[in-house]
This record gives sequence, C-alpha cells and structure tokens, in this order.
Amino acid sequence: MFLGFDFGPWEVFGLMGNACFGSRFIVQWIHSERVGRSEVPVVFWYLSLAGSVILLIYFFQRRSIIGVLAYLPNFVPYIRNLMLIAKEKRGGNFQPGSHS
Repeated sequence: MFLGFDFGPWEVFGLMGNACFGSRFIVQWIHSERVGRSEVPVVFWYLSLAGSVILLIYFFQRRSIIGVLAYLPNFVPYIRNLMLIAKEKRGGNFQPGSHS
C-alpha cells in the first residue's frame, strides 16, 4: 500500500502501460519543437499501440469493461496509420516525420 493504493504486480504493469501511452504526447511535442511545426512522428503510433496493448491486457485482467471498451477500438486507427506509413515508404514518397 502506498498513499492508500495497492501496488501489486498488475498495478505496476498497468502503470507501465499508462506511462507508455502517455509518453507519446511528450515524444510528439519534442518532435514538433525540433522541426518547428506540428507533426506526428511514426514512433507516436508505435507508443500508442504498445500502451494500448498493455492497458488492454491490464483491464482484461481486472475485468473492467470500461477499460476494455476504452482501449479496444484504439487499435484500428493506430494500425491503419502504420499501414499507410508503410505503404508510403514502399512507394518511395516517404518523408520522415511528415505524418499526422
């Protein structure tokens, strides 16, 4: 117990997922500052996907329908954006960091 909260292995796992998912905004902010305009780097989509997978597993384990329903549909836009980026790379028109 810490500050009245349980911190077992599953809570640590869930916090790791939350940190992964939340870090995508920091990564995007730093990237945009570096390029001088608002852009979404490819790593944003990978962090989104990884964080969602971890949190979905956590919420399934906790039997939380709210958490499961919150993260389950997220896979569609994350995977689709990664597919579009991969397609663009194969076509030779890829410009790193130019994805939103």
